[in-house]
Amino acid sequence: MSDTKKFTRRSQAWFGRQDRDGFIYRSWVKNRGIPHDQFDGRPVIGICNTYSELTPCNSHFRALAEQVKIGIWEAGGFPLEFPVMSLGETLMRPTAMLFRNLASMDVEESIRANPLDGVVLLMGCDKTTPALLMGASSVDLPTIGISGGPMLSGKYRGGELGSGTGVWQMSEEVRGGHMSQEEFFEAESCMHRSHGHCMTMGTASTMASMVEALGMSLPGNAAIPAVDARRNVLARNSGRRIVEMVKEDLIMSEILTKAAFENAIRVNAGIGGSTNAVIHLLAIAGRIGVDLKLEEWDTIGQKLPCLVNLQPSGKYLMEDFYYAGGLPSVIRELESVIDKSALSANGQTLWDNCKDAPNWNRDVIHAFDTPFKPAAGIAILHGNLCPDGAVIKPSAATPALLKHTGRAVVFENSDDLHKRIDDENLDVDENCVLVLKNCGPKGYPGMGEAGNMPLPPKVLRKGITDMVRVSDARMSGTAYGTVVLHVTPEAAAGGPLALVKDGDMVELDVEARKLHLHVSDEELERRRAAWQAPKAPADRGWVKLYVDHVQQANLGADLDFLVGKSGSGIPKDNH
Repeated sequence: MSDTKKFTRRSQAWFGRQDRDGFIYRSWVKNRGIPHDQFDGRPVIGICNTYSELTPCNSHFRALAEQVKIGIWEAGGFPLEFPVMSLGETLMRPTAMLFRNLASMDVEESIRANPLDGVVLLMGCDKTTPALLMGASSVDLPTIGISGGPMLSGKYRGGELGSGTGVWQMSEEVRGGHMSQEEFFEAESCMHRSHGHCMTMGTASTMASMVEALGMSLPGNAAIPAVDARRNVLARNSGRRIVEMVKEDLIMSEILTKAAFENAIRVNAGIGGSTNAVIHLLAIAGRIGVDLKLEEWDTIGQKLPCLVNLQPSGKYLMEDFYYAGGLPSVIRELESVIDKSALSANGQTLWDNCKDAPNWNRDVIHAFDTPFKPAAGIAILHGNLCPDGAVIKPSAATPALLKHTGRAVVFENSDDLHKRIDDENLDVDENCVLVLKNCGPKGYPGMGEAGNMPLPPKVLRKGITDMVRVSDARMSGTAYGTVVLHVTPEAAAGGPLALVKDGDMVELDVEARKLHLHVSDEELERRRAAWQAPKAPADRGWVKLYVDHVQQANLGADLDFLVGKSGSGIPKDNH
């Protein structure tokens, strides 16, 4: 049998064999008309496709993959498309986040087990992006990412309507009696009117921006609308570029350095990005072997300004962002803080890609010295209620509530919340702090987007639109409000959040980075002695594996045995 060590490319350990197994590997691939000369040693590129009609954000990926293939053919490569688990936040229950790590395993094992020299990742809906980057990082081949792009702006009754953000706003107006059900349902067909992911600066747009800021895509990836022809051009050029990356042996770990993650944190501040980026970048860093700490989101990015006037923090939408100059324009404005040495997938530094980027609309992308909002990055809180940290997005909060002490109104889980939040007899006013338990990685399970709790109707009728809310959950990147998230350790793991009772005083002081429960240590110990862990959500299958091994949010909520990488070694033959 052939010695696989003599082949310079992984794929040739399959297709370059002059023996029985080489016959098998080549012959079955030829069943769709592949000429023999395609097995001559040219780079074999896997196209990792998260197309699914159950993931509406990714429903145009068949067409996008064809453009990638054309680019690979044009550059002398051999494209082989393969599907992986697709995660649609809009339809999956209980939350797509429950399956992020599972999809990452699918990606990792599919890449390593197959004759691939390089990989193109097609990703759009927010959990598909970190899942694909995590899985590919654990293999560490030459890799380039392509996001599906945002939808066109929503249009409703002469105005613009943003994905998610409009839902949260209008649903509260309905609950408060300020909008009719008929008007609410009319907006359904107006909000999402083209292929693509959310067109607000939600988690999907944030993670597409993170892909570009990390250097894992070609410039322009973050903002080109899904249905704009230039998205197809980007896909084709990415197909061309991955072939060259294989020839250069430019692997992921050379791009995903500590400097790259630090740049991404700075860019997230500049765009007013989603709090979900925190948990995803921590997980990606853990896979590639970069030591990234939760607190670095604060020390690196929190004092930086938000430059982008986009929903949910501002006015505009992703289509406007692209026309104004997109992410390269933001990075250019961040010149004084960006690490200019960080490498990107096109072989140039991130700064070289962006140093001449124009800005066509200063109302959408503000200058660094005259920002849209000052000091608007992610703030990391600590205190006796969150010993291992919690996060808040000040740019999406009500400034007057960033320092607030209020009486806790406690919900034991999301079912309890939905059962009682509309009760007119609920003992609550606008000065209270809504506390939600058991919605973290283990508790939900999967850490659902439940943190932006709806306000009680009796409060909404007063014209109040925000209250301090505290939970171990996440929230949609399209949401807004003074919402403390990712409280760690979570309630289901026995964290202090599990011990909060109605009437306890909760203090939030974002400037001091403090989240404090005004209950004595002695009383907390008495409560802990009486606390019982909730029943496990499953006794078999993926959910059991997940709950048994998921890490806490401050570590990225990856599975403990998936942290790190196993590399791109060639497995033994299948015969």
